[in-house]
Amino acid sequence: MAKIKIKQIGSPIRRPENQKKILIGLGLGKMHKIVELEDTAEVRGAIAKLPHMVAVVD
Repeated sequence: MAKIKIKQIGSPIRRPENQKKILIGLGLGKMHKIVELEDTAEVRGAIAKLPHMVAVVD
């Protein structure tokens, strides 16, 4: 399967608890951290819920 790189661009401070849990589920938690995950529907859905906190990088 294809891989996708995700970078955290927003802070989880003063965010709802469910958004913090989504970040942790993606393997993020610190600013500017980049993780490489499988490009699945679940990962795409999590990214869609946090467009203000994560970005897809090349």
